[in-house]
Amino acid sequence: MADKTDRGRSSNGQHGTTNEPADSGRRRFLAGGASAVALAGFAGCTGALGSVAGDAEEVTILLTPENPTDVRNDYMPMKNYLEGEIDGLEITYEVPQDYSAIRPALRSEQAEIGMDDITLISDPDMMDVFGTAVTGGTAWYFSMMLTNPGSEVDERTDLEGKHVGFADKLSTSGSIFAVYTLMEAGLDVGDAPQGEPVDFEGTWSNHANAVDMLVNEEVDACCTWSGNGMQYVDSSSIPQEVRENDAFVDEAGTADTTLEPIWWSFPIPKQPIYARSSWESEMKGEIEQALLDSSEEALSEYKPDDYDATMPFTTLEATSIDAYEPVIERLNALEIDLG
Repeated sequence: MADKTDRGRSSNGQHGTTNEPADSGRRRFLAGGASAVALAGFAGCTGALGSVAGDAEEVTILLTPENPTDVRNDYMPMKNYLEGEIDGLEITYEVPQDYSAIRPALRSEQAEIGMDDITLISDPDMMDVFGTAVTGGTAWYFSMMLTNPGSEVDERTDLEGKHVGFADKLSTSGSIFAVYTLMEAGLDVGDAPQGEPVDFEGTWSNHANAVDMLVNEEVDACCTWSGNGMQYVDSSSIPQEVRENDAFVDEAGTADTTLEPIWWSFPIPKQPIYARSSWESEMKGEIEQALLDSSEEALSEYKPDDYDATMPFTTLEATSIDAYEPVIERLNALEIDLG
Protein backbone atom coordinates (compact mmCIF):
# COMPACT_ATOMS: atom_id res chain seq x y z
CA MET A 1 0.00 0.00 0.00
CA ALA A 2 1.20 3.51 -0.76
CA ASP A 3 2.53 5.53 2.17
CA LYS A 4 -0.15 8.14 2.74
CA THR A 5 1.57 9.91 5.62
CA ASP A 6 1.85 13.71 5.45
CA ARG A 7 5.63 14.19 5.44
CA GLY A 8 5.82 18.00 5.28
CA ARG A 9 8.17 19.92 7.58
CA SER A 10 7.89 23.46 8.85
CA SER A 11 10.69 25.95 8.44
CA ASN A 12 11.68 25.78 12.12
CA GLY A 13 12.51 22.09 11.90
CA GLN A 14 9.35 20.91 13.64
CA HIS A 15 7.18 18.29 12.02
CA GLY A 16 4.95 20.42 9.82
CA THR A 17 4.04 21.49 6.33
CA THR A 18 5.27 24.45 4.35
CA ASN A 19 2.24 24.61 2.07
CA GLU A 20 0.44 27.49 3.76
CA PRO A 21 -2.30 29.14 1.67
CA ALA A 22 -0.95 32.18 -0.17
CA ASP A 23 -3.47 34.62 1.27
CA SER A 24 -1.34 37.26 2.96
CA GLY A 25 -4.43 39.11 4.09
CA ARG A 26 -5.62 36.40 6.44
CA ARG A 27 -6.11 37.27 10.09
CA ARG A 28 -3.18 35.77 12.01
CA PHE A 29 -3.75 34.02 15.31
CA LEU A 30 -1.74 35.53 18.17
CA ALA A 31 -1.27 33.21 21.12
CA GLY A 32 -2.22 34.88 24.37
CA GLY A 33 -4.37 37.61 22.82
CA ALA A 34 -7.74 35.94 23.18
CA SER A 35 -10.48 37.10 25.53
CA ALA A 36 -12.61 34.88 27.75
CA VAL A 37 -15.53 33.01 26.21
CA ALA A 38 -18.78 31.92 27.78
CA LEU A 39 -18.42 28.99 30.16
CA ALA A 40 -20.03 25.79 28.94
CA GLY A 41 -21.15 23.16 31.44
CA PHE A 42 -19.15 20.17 32.57
CA ALA A 43 -20.31 16.65 31.89
CA GLY A 44 -21.02 15.10 35.26
CA CYS A 45 -19.89 17.91 37.57
CA THR A 46 -20.22 17.15 41.25
CA GLY A 47 -19.87 19.76 43.98
CA ALA A 48 -17.54 22.71 44.27
CA LEU A 49 -14.25 22.62 42.39
CA GLY A 50 -10.76 23.45 43.65
CA SER A 51 -11.66 23.20 47.33
CA VAL A 52 -10.14 21.57 50.40
CA ALA A 53 -12.09 18.45 51.41
CA GLY A 54 -11.39 17.78 55.09
CA ASP A 55 -7.62 17.36 55.50
CA ALA A 56 -7.14 16.73 51.77
CA GLU A 57 -6.62 19.39 49.11
CA GLU A 58 -9.02 18.78 46.23
CA VAL A 59 -7.50 19.46 42.82
CA THR A 60 -9.67 19.43 39.71
CA ILE A 61 -8.19 18.17 36.46
CA LEU A 62 -10.02 18.82 33.20
CA LEU A 63 -9.90 15.85 30.85
CA THR A 64 -10.44 16.05 27.10
CA PRO A 65 -14.06 16.35 25.90
CA GLU A 66 -15.03 12.75 25.12
CA ASN A 67 -17.46 10.23 26.55
CA PRO A 68 -17.20 11.06 30.29
CA THR A 69 -17.29 7.45 31.47
CA ASP A 70 -14.66 6.28 28.98
CA VAL A 71 -12.20 9.14 29.44
CA ARG A 72 -12.44 9.02 33.24
CA ASN A 73 -11.70 5.30 33.13
CA ASP A 74 -8.76 5.84 30.75
CA TYR A 75 -7.08 8.26 33.17
CA MET A 76 -7.86 6.34 36.37
CA PRO A 77 -4.26 5.00 36.78
CA MET A 78 -2.97 8.60 36.77
CA LYS A 79 -5.53 9.66 39.39
CA ASN A 80 -4.75 6.68 41.62
CA TYR A 81 -1.00 7.23 41.20
CA LEU A 82 -1.12 10.91 42.17
CA GLU A 83 -3.32 10.27 45.19
CA GLY A 84 -1.19 7.30 46.22
CA GLU A 85 2.15 9.12 45.91
CA ILE A 86 1.17 12.54 47.31
CA ASP A 87 -0.11 12.90 50.86
CA GLY A 88 -3.22 15.00 51.34
CA LEU A 89 -4.27 15.07 47.66
CA GLU A 90 -7.74 14.36 46.33
CA ILE A 91 -8.14 14.45 42.53
CA THR A 92 -11.46 15.31 40.90
CA TYR A 93 -11.80 14.61 37.19
CA GLU A 94 -14.21 16.74 35.18
CA VAL A 95 -15.07 16.34 31.50
CA PRO A 96 -15.96 19.58 29.67
CA GLN A 97 -18.70 19.47 27.07
CA ASP A 98 -16.28 20.86 24.49
CA TYR A 99 -12.83 22.44 24.21
CA SER A 100 -14.19 25.97 24.37
CA ALA A 101 -15.28 25.34 27.99
CA ILE A 102 -11.77 24.62 29.28
CA ARG A 103 -10.19 28.07 29.37
CA PRO A 104 -13.17 29.77 31.08
CA ALA A 105 -13.13 27.06 33.75
CA LEU A 106 -9.45 27.71 34.43
CA ARG A 107 -9.82 31.48 34.29
CA SER A 108 -12.70 31.40 36.80
CA GLU A 109 -10.66 29.03 39.01
CA GLN A 110 -13.14 26.19 38.74
CA ALA A 111 -10.24 23.89 37.89
CA GLU A 112 -6.51 23.76 38.45
CA ILE A 113 -5.05 21.55 35.69
CA GLY A 114 -5.80 21.00 32.00
CA MET A 115 -4.29 18.88 29.26
CA ASP A 116 -4.96 20.20 25.77
CA ASP A 117 -2.87 22.21 23.32
CA ILE A 118 -5.65 24.51 22.09
CA THR A 119 -6.24 26.05 25.51
CA LEU A 120 -2.51 26.45 26.08
CA ILE A 121 -2.11 28.16 22.70
CA SER A 122 -5.07 30.46 23.33
CA ASP A 123 -3.52 32.01 26.45
CA PRO A 124 -0.04 30.68 27.29
CA ASP A 125 0.58 33.40 29.89
CA MET A 126 -2.28 31.93 31.93
CA MET A 127 -0.60 28.52 32.16
CA ASP A 128 2.42 26.94 33.82
CA VAL A 129 3.40 24.06 31.55
CA PHE A 130 4.44 20.79 33.22
CA GLY A 131 5.33 18.98 29.99
CA THR A 132 3.97 16.88 27.11
CA ALA A 133 2.19 13.64 27.94
CA VAL A 134 3.99 10.45 26.96
CA THR A 135 2.21 7.18 26.15
CA GLY A 136 4.01 3.93 25.52
CA GLY A 137 7.38 5.65 25.29
CA THR A 138 6.38 8.25 22.71
CA ALA A 139 5.24 11.87 22.94
CA TRP A 140 3.72 11.76 19.45
CA TYR A 141 0.42 10.69 17.90
CA PHE A 142 -1.27 10.97 14.50
CA SER A 143 -4.37 12.39 12.92
CA MET A 144 -5.97 9.96 10.51
CA MET A 145 -8.76 9.90 7.94
CA LEU A 146 -10.77 6.70 7.50
CA THR A 147 -13.36 5.37 5.09
CA ASN A 148 -15.15 2.07 4.55
CA PRO A 149 -13.35 -0.58 2.45
CA GLY A 150 -14.68 -0.77 -1.07
CA SER A 151 -16.06 2.76 -1.03
CA GLU A 152 -15.41 5.18 -3.89
CA VAL A 153 -13.28 7.34 -1.56
CA ASP A 154 -9.59 6.48 -2.10
CA GLU A 155 -8.00 9.86 -1.41
CA ARG A 156 -8.83 13.27 0.03
CA THR A 157 -10.01 14.80 -3.24
CA ASP A 158 -12.66 12.08 -3.51
CA LEU A 159 -14.44 13.69 -0.55
CA GLU A 160 -15.81 16.50 -2.71
CA GLY A 161 -19.58 16.32 -2.38
CA LYS A 162 -19.32 13.72 0.39
CA HIS A 163 -20.23 13.71 4.07
CA VAL A 164 -17.34 13.70 6.58
CA GLY A 165 -17.51 13.03 10.32
CA PHE A 166 -15.20 15.05 12.59
CA ALA A 167 -14.49 15.21 16.31
CA ASP A 168 -14.98 18.43 18.35
CA LYS A 169 -14.50 21.57 16.24
CA LEU A 170 -11.40 22.49 18.25
CA SER A 171 -9.92 19.00 18.33
CA THR A 172 -6.38 19.18 16.95
CA SER A 173 -6.41 15.76 15.28
CA GLY A 174 -10.12 15.21 14.71
CA SER A 175 -10.88 18.61 13.19
CA ILE A 176 -8.12 21.21 12.80
CA PHE A 177 -5.51 19.01 11.10
CA ALA A 178 -8.23 17.22 9.13
CA VAL A 179 -9.92 20.33 7.74
CA TYR A 180 -6.53 21.84 6.94
CA THR A 181 -5.43 18.79 4.93
CA LEU A 182 -8.67 18.89 2.94
CA MET A 183 -7.91 22.53 2.15
CA GLU A 184 -4.37 21.50 1.12
CA ALA A 185 -5.91 18.91 -1.19
CA GLY A 186 -7.82 21.68 -3.00
CA LEU A 187 -11.26 21.39 -1.44
CA ASP A 188 -13.09 24.57 -0.50
CA VAL A 189 -13.50 24.25 3.26
CA GLY A 190 -15.49 27.47 3.55
CA ASP A 191 -15.65 28.59 7.18
CA ALA A 192 -15.01 25.12 8.61
CA PRO A 193 -14.51 24.00 11.26
CA GLN A 194 -16.37 26.83 13.00
CA GLY A 195 -18.74 27.36 10.08
CA GLU A 196 -20.00 25.44 7.09
CA PRO A 197 -17.70 23.88 4.47
CA VAL A 198 -18.45 24.36 0.78
CA ASP A 199 -17.17 21.31 -1.11
CA PHE A 200 -18.33 18.70 1.42
CA GLU A 201 -20.77 18.23 4.27
CA GLY A 202 -19.36 18.00 7.79
CA THR A 203 -20.70 16.74 11.10
CA TRP A 204 -18.72 17.58 14.25
CA SER A 205 -19.17 15.62 17.51
CA ASN A 206 -16.36 13.65 19.20
CA HIS A 207 -13.77 11.06 18.20
CA ALA A 208 -15.78 7.97 19.12
CA ASN A 209 -18.98 9.21 17.50
CA ALA A 210 -17.18 10.19 14.29
CA VAL A 211 -15.95 6.60 13.87
CA ASP A 212 -19.36 5.18 14.84
CA MET A 213 -20.99 7.28 12.14
CA LEU A 214 -18.63 5.81 9.55
CA VAL A 215 -19.15 2.24 10.77
CA ASN A 216 -22.91 2.82 10.52
CA GLU A 217 -22.44 4.32 7.02
CA GLU A 218 -23.90 7.66 8.08
CA VAL A 219 -20.84 9.45 6.65
CA ASP A 220 -18.44 8.68 3.80
CA ALA A 221 -15.28 9.25 5.87
CA CYS A 222 -14.26 10.26 9.36
CA CYS A 223 -11.35 12.02 11.03
CA THR A 224 -9.95 11.00 14.39
CA TRP A 225 -6.70 10.40 16.28
CA SER A 226 -4.64 7.24 16.33
CA GLY A 227 -5.58 6.34 19.89
CA ASN A 228 -9.19 6.07 18.78
CA GLY A 229 -8.88 4.87 15.18
CA MET A 230 -5.92 2.48 15.21
CA GLN A 231 -7.99 -0.50 16.34
CA TYR A 232 -10.05 -0.29 13.14
CA VAL A 233 -7.17 -0.53 10.64
CA ASP A 234 -5.26 -3.54 9.36
CA SER A 235 -1.63 -3.52 10.45
CA SER A 236 -0.49 -3.85 6.84
CA SER A 237 -1.96 -0.41 6.06
CA ILE A 238 0.13 1.44 8.67
CA PRO A 239 3.00 3.57 7.24
CA GLN A 240 6.48 3.11 8.68
CA GLU A 241 6.59 6.59 10.24
CA VAL A 242 3.43 5.76 12.18
CA ARG A 243 4.88 2.43 13.31
CA GLU A 244 7.96 4.19 14.65
CA ASN A 245 6.23 7.02 16.51
CA ASP A 246 2.78 5.91 17.66
CA ALA A 247 1.98 4.14 20.93
CA PHE A 248 -1.21 2.51 19.67
CA VAL A 249 0.14 0.41 16.77
CA ASP A 250 -0.33 -2.82 18.74
CA GLU A 251 -4.08 -2.14 18.81
CA ALA A 252 -4.37 -2.40 15.00
CA GLY A 253 -7.03 -4.86 13.88
CA THR A 254 -8.52 -5.43 17.34
CA ALA A 255 -11.96 -3.99 16.51
CA ASP A 256 -14.71 -6.10 14.96
CA THR A 257 -14.91 -3.66 12.02
CA THR A 258 -12.09 -2.88 9.59
CA LEU A 259 -11.80 0.60 8.10
CA GLU A 260 -9.48 1.91 5.40
CA PRO A 261 -7.05 4.78 6.15
CA ILE A 262 -6.74 7.23 3.25
CA TRP A 263 -4.54 9.81 4.99
CA TRP A 264 -2.20 10.09 7.99
CA SER A 265 -0.67 13.27 9.37
CA PHE A 266 2.97 13.70 10.29
CA PRO A 267 3.68 13.12 14.04
CA ILE A 268 1.83 15.61 16.24
CA PRO A 269 3.06 16.34 19.78
CA LYS A 270 0.71 14.88 22.34
CA GLN A 271 -1.26 17.10 24.65
CA PRO A 272 0.57 19.26 27.17
CA ILE A 273 -0.31 19.04 30.84
CA TYR A 274 -0.40 22.46 32.51
CA ALA A 275 -1.71 24.27 35.58
CA ARG A 276 -3.23 27.72 35.76
CA SER A 277 -0.62 30.22 36.85
CA SER A 278 -3.03 31.82 39.36
CA TRP A 279 -3.10 28.61 41.40
CA GLU A 280 -0.84 29.24 44.39
CA SER A 281 -0.30 26.02 46.29
CA GLU A 282 2.61 23.80 47.21
CA MET A 283 0.53 20.99 45.76
CA LYS A 284 1.18 22.36 42.25
CA GLY A 285 4.89 21.62 42.46
CA GLU A 286 4.30 18.23 44.08
CA ILE A 287 1.96 17.17 41.28
CA GLU A 288 4.36 18.39 38.59
CA GLN A 289 7.26 16.48 40.14
CA ALA A 290 5.18 13.32 40.56
CA LEU A 291 4.17 13.44 36.90
CA LEU A 292 7.78 13.96 35.83
CA ASP A 293 8.88 11.05 38.04
CA SER A 294 6.15 8.70 36.81
CA SER A 295 6.68 5.74 34.53
CA GLU A 296 4.60 3.11 32.78
CA GLU A 297 5.68 0.57 35.39
CA ALA A 298 4.74 2.87 38.29
CA LEU A 299 1.31 3.70 36.88
CA SER A 300 0.62 0.07 36.05
CA GLU A 301 0.64 -0.64 39.78
CA TYR A 302 -2.30 1.75 40.14
CA LYS A 303 -4.51 0.24 37.45
CA PRO A 304 -7.96 -0.85 38.64
CA ASP A 305 -8.44 -4.61 38.50
CA ASP A 306 -10.85 -4.34 35.57
CA TYR A 307 -8.75 -1.81 33.61
CA ASP A 308 -8.53 -2.81 29.92
CA ALA A 309 -7.51 0.43 28.16
CA THR A 310 -4.16 1.64 26.86
CA MET A 311 -2.98 4.19 29.42
CA PRO A 312 -3.12 7.66 27.75
CA PHE A 313 -0.44 8.94 30.13
CA THR A 314 2.69 7.28 31.50
CA THR A 315 5.09 10.20 32.09
CA LEU A 316 6.01 13.73 30.98
CA GLU A 317 8.52 15.02 28.47
CA ALA A 318 9.86 18.57 28.70
CA THR A 319 8.08 20.90 26.28
CA SER A 320 7.27 24.50 25.45
CA ILE A 321 4.75 26.40 23.35
CA ASP A 322 7.20 26.17 20.42
CA ALA A 323 6.48 22.45 20.05
CA TYR A 324 2.92 23.32 19.04
CA GLU A 325 3.85 25.68 16.20
CA PRO A 326 2.31 23.33 13.56
CA VAL A 327 -1.01 23.63 15.39
CA ILE A 328 -0.73 27.42 15.52
CA GLU A 329 0.00 27.48 11.77
CA ARG A 330 -3.24 25.62 11.08
CA LEU A 331 -5.27 27.79 13.43
CA ASN A 332 -4.02 30.79 11.48
CA ALA A 333 -4.64 29.27 8.07
CA LEU A 334 -8.22 28.31 8.98
CA GLU A 335 -8.84 31.64 10.72
CA ILE A 336 -10.07 29.85 13.82
CA ASP A 337 -11.30 32.19 16.53
CA LEU A 338 -10.51 30.88 20.02
CA GLY A 339 -12.57 33.62 21.63
